[in-house]
Amino acid sequence: MGPLERVENLVEAYFGVPPATTERLGETALVILAYLIVRSLSRRIVARTFDEAGLRYQIGKVTAYTAGVLALVVLAKIWVQGVSGFATYLGLLSAGLAIALQDPLINLAGWLFIVVRRPFEVGDRIQIGPHTGDVVDVRIFRFIMLEIGNWVHADQSTGRLIHVPNGWVFKNAVSNFDQAFGYIWNELEVLVTYESNWRRAKDVLTKTVTEHAEQLTPDAAERINQAAHSFHIKFSKLTPVVWTSVADSWIRLTMRYLCKPRERRSSASEIWESILDAVAAMPDVELAYPTMRRFDNMREGKEGARAAIKDPGHS
Repeated sequence: MGPLERVENLVEAYFGVPPATTERLGETALVILAYLIVRSLSRRIVARTFDEAGLRYQIGKVTAYTAGVLALVVLAKIWVQGVSGFATYLGLLSAGLAIALQDPLINLAGWLFIVVRRPFEVGDRIQIGPHTGDVVDVRIFRFIMLEIGNWVHADQSTGRLIHVPNGWVFKNAVSNFDQAFGYIWNELEVLVTYESNWRRAKDVLTKTVTEHAEQLTPDAAERINQAAHSFHIKFSKLTPVVWTSVADSWIRLTMRYLCKPRERRSSASEIWESILDAVAAMPDVELAYPTMRRFDNMREGKEGARAAIKDPGHS
């Protein structure tokens, strides 16, 4: 009798576990150990072979998933052999697991949806539910985002990681900032007083926003042509534009221009600095803000729109 048989007999004598089950448990432990060793070695090899972080990450994930699938196949082969009524057993087990593990199964289905349909990829900036951020990792049961916004303004990172269950892709709309054609529309509103020369102000704003953003138009048009194979994206105008509207206390000039998702704050800052310098140099343009003033229609109103003065001698 060999050492392995002695161990199996001792386990059966003290714990009541049949030798066949003990053998399967030993083989299972060896498979798990082999999986851990392969995963650790593959990480070291990938880290030493590839310098680019993105490529290293992708190859590492593929290697880990491949090793995990192979380990599951081997484990299934070990435990399926010799089980009587396996179909019945599997059906009952599946029904129980479906009830007990409903959320993990939904998250697993969500992972398959993310991998196959690709509503987003690692590196994309997305919004899902109330959360917005850059996707930094996709795992079997959850994906991880580097949060932006919240208490930090203008799409800047907070430094927090958000772990989102994969099943959320079935329950929430996913907004992808990068997938369409790599650009987003940004708008800046400049408010000027009614007394200002708004046409001159509009001309200056148009020139300013064009200088900062027009060079993006050819690249955006090319990306839209490429994305047209997958999405029905159509814009009649890609060049910067300034729209005019009227509010209760001022004239609103809205600049609309293309920018990259991660450059929204920097582009807005550069444009605003140029606008403030330009307005300071124009004596007939003044920015509007909430104020109170007294308007004397008789002295300040247009000549043809002034109120008529009643003669006190006539009733």
